[in-house]
Amino acid sequence: MAELPFYVIAGRGRWALRMKSLLAGEGRKVTSLEQTRRGASEEEPSYHTRLLESFAASGAQIAWLCVPPGGHVPVMIKAAIEAGLHVILEKPWLCSSEDTHRLLTIAKAKQMLVAIHYEYCLLEKVESWRREWNDGSGLRFGGRMKTSRPDHIGLPALDNLGSHLFAIHEYCVANSSISEMDCEYERPNERRVWLEKQHTRIAEIDLLAGKEPIIQRFIVRVEAAIRGADFPLGLDFALRVAERAEVWKETQASRPGEF
Repeated sequence: MAELPFYVIAGRGRWALRMKSLLAGEGRKVTSLEQTRRGASEEEPSYHTRLLESFAASGAQIAWLCVPPGGHVPVMIKAAIEAGLHVILEKPWLCSSEDTHRLLTIAKAKQMLVAIHYEYCLLEKVESWRREWNDGSGLRFGGRMKTSRPDHIGLPALDNLGSHLFAIHEYCVANSSISEMDCEYERPNERRVWLEKQHTRIAEIDLLAGKEPIIQRFIVRVEAAIRGADFPLGLDFALRVAERAEVWKETQASRPGEF
């Protein structure tokens, strides 16, 4: 049996603590890198060098970036890759196409994986949709993602919560049209997606219904990918999700309805 990889968690918030605890509970060695913010007077090259040295000194094989989106994210990914680490990043992916392709080039050259943590894609019913409905042609996709929590990272709900919905759409029914994407903070918890054909709902998944170990499943898939297995939730996938979300927002701004 292959030795389990060593992780470094970048970040110090609630989610970083949860991921550190979960990894340790799954038998992985894990450490933390808490000083991830760029200083007010710190130039980007110095910031990059500091991160690179910290990632290299950690001794880890995988960096899990539990940080909010922003201009620091591409710098952190580049530093981790150049330090010889694979990277896991939390959603949403909001970086430009240019930054994405630049990072893909760097990762490919270094033979490093950059994975985006779209854990809902690994639900058994979502995987079943991917097999059963192929690309989703002729179907309509709808989703709701509402949480009782307030906004803690300063992002619109559609950008933050909606990234899960757009990821599910892209993962299993990318050629279906989108009829609804309803995302809100500080509302009763609701997380569901559905498919319609000829105005009749033919399938639905309550994302809160089960207790599947989807984060653990994601970890296993990442580690298998590092050993050479296929992994569909990388940077190229994240860019497609982000672009789909932008098309949806632009369409809704001009005329409500599906696209």
